[in-house]
This record gives sequence, structure tokens and C-alpha cells, in this order.
Amino acid sequence: MKLSNRIHVYTTVLVILLLILIDAAVYVSFQRSIFQSEVEQTKEEARQALEGVAAEQGGFPVQDLLRAYVPPGGMIEVVLQSGEEAATVTGGSLPELAEEPSTFQEGEVAEVKRIDGTPYAFVALPVVWSDGEVASLQLTETMASEASTLQLLRFVLMIVTLIAIIPLFVSARLLGKVITNPITSLIQTMEEIRGSGQFRRIEADGASNDELEQMKETFNRMIDQLELNYRRQEQFISNASHELKTPLTIIESYSNLLKRRGLQDASLFDESIEAIHSEALRMKDLTQQLLLLARQEEHWDTKVSQHALSDLLSSVVTAFEKAYQREVVLEVKQDGLIETDADKLKQLLYIFMDNARKYSDGAIQLVAGVEERQWRMEIIDEGIGIPASKRPHVFERFYQVSESRTSSEGGFGLGLALAEDLAAVLGGTIDLQSVEGEGTSVTVTFARSQ
Repeated sequence: MKLSNRIHVYTTVLVILLLILIDAAVYVSFQRSIFQSEVEQTKEEARQALEGVAAEQGGFPVQDLLRAYVPPGGMIEVVLQSGEEAATVTGGSLPELAEEPSTFQEGEVAEVKRIDGTPYAFVALPVVWSDGEVASLQLTETMASEASTLQLLRFVLMIVTLIAIIPLFVSARLLGKVITNPITSLIQTMEEIRGSGQFRRIEADGASNDELEQMKETFNRMIDQLELNYRRQEQFISNASHELKTPLTIIESYSNLLKRRGLQDASLFDESIEAIHSEALRMKDLTQQLLLLARQEEHWDTKVSQHALSDLLSSVVTAFEKAYQREVVLEVKQDGLIETDADKLKQLLYIFMDNARKYSDGAIQLVAGVEERQWRMEIIDEGIGIPASKRPHVFERFYQVSESRTSSEGGFGLGLALAEDLAAVLGGTIDLQSVEGEGTSVTVTFARSQ
């Protein structure tokens, strides 16, 4: 059964049951109230008859005395302890009451009896009879009018319930559609995505802020994330296949040379081994950078701790100078404790320092300090610089300012893209300034902890 039909059926049945319970409660309460009121009235009439019989007993015939108190739709009688009827008087056209067997009642009794399906108010009161014997004066009065009223009430409640079911049926159907329409839309959208292979969204009107609207928004955000991941995967595959093609071709070419003439020509052997080794290292570096760039920002595993700025930067400079035999001038204008992931900050600085090494010949400057409650680290070189038209694109993946300036240095156009991701993970910003022929300055800024 479809969800909309289940909601329709369950809601309708539940409300109908609720209406029936309400009707039953109303009917029972009204019946109890009206019967109780009639029994109390009959009890009062019986007390009046008892007083009259006690006062006039012996002065008038019992039958005549009781006839003065018998109700129009009832019967009054006196029953002895033996069960014998001392006197019986019926009122109106209800002689069948006299045919009912009489029973002596000890003490006072007030209840509702049913005779042939008709309710009667029955009251029994003890009375001292003529010879001193204790008898039971019993008054029975019909409640046919009350039964008729209750029958009318049942009919009215039934009609009202049936009338209420009609809008209930319609509203339950509408409720089912309101609840299931977003789900149906979600299913259709998913089917379209599966069939077409294109990412689609559910139209969210934003008119309400209920769970159904939140489901639409959550689905759209999920599709955004899936599409982003898919685009990144496509980009990763495209970039990897493009960039790995060249070193693999070189390795294949030199391997073929080694197979054909490597053993006969020592110089060719050395050249091939060097080329293969060099391209293998390039592939390793490229693969590592591609894998880093393919990671989601939220999946970076950061380990933040406090470090003395001067000590941290000194270790960066020392390691860089030993690795590349290039002079780096470090200037720490204001020392202090910086809260960051030391490994990722070092990796970020290495990227900019490595670029400065590749495209300049002189000393590299690293200037750090505090400015406007922010840590600022600036890497400066006096190299070839970047043309103004190329600067807006330098953080794009695989973008190379010129083939000649990168291929000889083993670059892939991935370093600055990786640096941008690292800066975002560390909560920093990057500002790159460069003048062609004069050099480049890169400033990395982080908020300073209070």
C-alpha cells in the first residue's frame, strides 16, 4: 500500500474511532444524567405517597388512597414480607405492569428497570402496614419519553458522525498528499538522476520551515556535495591522466632504448636510467600532490598546538637551507606563541619558499610578526615575477605561467592550489603581489589567539 493511502486509511479510521468514542461518551453521560434525574423525581413521589399512606391509613380504603398518588404512566403497590401484594394500582394504559411479579424489598431501593425493553424508574420504601407488619411501598414509573429522547440523540449523533466523515475523508486524502508530495518529488528526482546521469535538485519554495521543507533542503545540499565530489573526481582523473601521460611516455621510451641498445652503449644506459629515475620521482611528487588536493577540506586531520613563532620559523629555514643550499633571511619582528598545526604550516611555507627558489637567484626573505592582532608571514624574492595578466590564475590547478619556466624545474602547477587549501584549513588567508622582472611577495595571515 502506498504511503499516501496508508496515511489516508489510518487517519480516517483513527478519527472515526475517536468520533465513535466521543459519541458514546456523550450518549452514556446524557443517559445517566437523565435517568438519574427521573429516578430522583420518582423517589420524591414515592416519599409523598409514603407520607400520605402513613397519615391516612385506616381512614380510607388502601386502593383509593394509593390511586391518589399513582403516576399517569406507572404503578404503585404495597408488597408484604411474604411477597403477597396488599394493594396494587396502575395509572394510565399500562395494565401490563400489574402482571409483573412483585418482590418484597428490604430497605430503600432506587434503580432503573427494563420491562419489555422500556426503561422504568423503580423506587421501594419501607412502610409500617395496618397490623404492624413492615411492608414495601413500591412505585414504578415509565421513562418512555426519556427513552424516546435518547433514541433521538442516538440518531442525531449518528447523522453528525456520518456528516463529519465526509470532510474527514477529504482532509485525510489532502493530508496524505501534502505529506507524500515532497517524497514523491524526491523519488522522481532520484529516478531522473539515475536515468539521465545529471544532478538535479528539488524545488524548495521556502514558504514553510517544517520537516518536509528541511528534507528538500537537505537533499539539495547532499546533491551539491555529491556533484562537487563528482566534479573533483572528474578533475582528478583528468588531471592525473594528463599529467602522468608525459612521464610515462618518457619512461616507456627510455625503457625501449634500454631493451634495444642499453647493453651496448654505456652512455645511453646512464642517460636512460637517469631519465627514468627523474620521471619516477616527478610522478611520485605529482601523485602525492594530487592526492592531497583530492581530499575534502573537512577531512584534513589537523593537530593544533602552541609553538614559539621564532623557533617554528627557524626550523623551517634551517631545513630548507640544508635541502636546497639556498640562503633564507629570517626576520621575526615580534615573537610569541602561535596556535596552529606545525606540520601543515611548514608545508605551506615550503611551497612558497620553493617557488621563490625556482624563480629567483638571490636570497629569500621570510619576515614575520604581528600586525592588527594577526600573525603575518611574508616570503619575498627578487626573481622574475609574474605578469599581471597571469596573476589571477596562479592558484588554479595545473595552471602554469609558462611552460618553459616550469618544465625545467619539475613543477606541475599544483603547489599554489595546494597552498590555498592548506591556508583555508589553518584558517588563514593568502595575498600574492608580484611585479614582472622585479620579484614576488606572498603574505600569509592568521588570526592571533587572545
